[in-house]
Amino acid sequence: MVHGKLFLDMKVMVAVKRVIDPYVTVRVRSDNLGVETLHVKHSMNPFDEIALEEAVRCLENNTFNDVLLVSIGPSQNKEVLMHGLALGASRAMLIETNRVLQGLPIAKILSCIAQEEQPDLIVLGKQAIDADGAQTAAMLSALLGWPQALGVSSLRMDESRYVVSCETDSGSETWALQRPAVISVDLRLNQPRHVGLMQIMKAKQKPFFTRALDELAIHIEQQTQVLGVRAASRRTKGIKVDSVGQLVDKLRYEANVL
Repeated sequence: MVHGKLFLDMKVMVAVKRVIDPYVTVRVRSDNLGVETLHVKHSMNPFDEIALEEAVRCLENNTFNDVLLVSIGPSQNKEVLMHGLALGASRAMLIETNRVLQGLPIAKILSCIAQEEQPDLIVLGKQAIDADGAQTAAMLSALLGWPQALGVSSLRMDESRYVVSCETDSGSETWALQRPAVISVDLRLNQPRHVGLMQIMKAKQKPFFTRALDELAIHIEQQTQVLGVRAASRRTKGIKVDSVGQLVDKLRYEANVL
């Protein structure tokens, strides 16, 4: 959590994505060009929920005084944004579009919003559980020219800097970032809270804005195309062997491992 005294007009912007609920069994569409989303339960991307939780904690301890929640997608994304307002965000903005967008177009849209809103910190989930690209935060940082930290597992404020710990393949690294900055968060950062009925009712009174994607003065071009989607093949049942020699024989003659 960020700790520090309140600076006037300090603002956090959190980007969230609507994804198929992680506890739903994903099915491939009949045309093999995507997964079935019709009549399928959706929810906020779990990594993004952790990003929002951290931003709300910053709001509660008076480090910041405004949490702006942004989502890009169809009108159904309003459900995710209302959930985010119930979790504690100050206000929400939906950039409405029915287009399926990848990392770079999303980063361009968020960059446009950031230039308008001038937040002191932008927080995103490390990745979305549907595409698993883990690209948007880095692209957004490059477009804005702001410092970045990816896979953040702890966050605090030190005077005018953010001090973060980042998970890497070789361990944990600590970085200091000047404001404003872009960070993406890991699952270890915090545990999101549960929402009660009172919070859901209060969320309906908070500011909510909807803007069409065409209103933004940016050019969106898709640079990738989905050629096909197929379900992962099922793993065959494993077996037990009685000795190392039997294991070597099976690897050599049945699995063709040289």
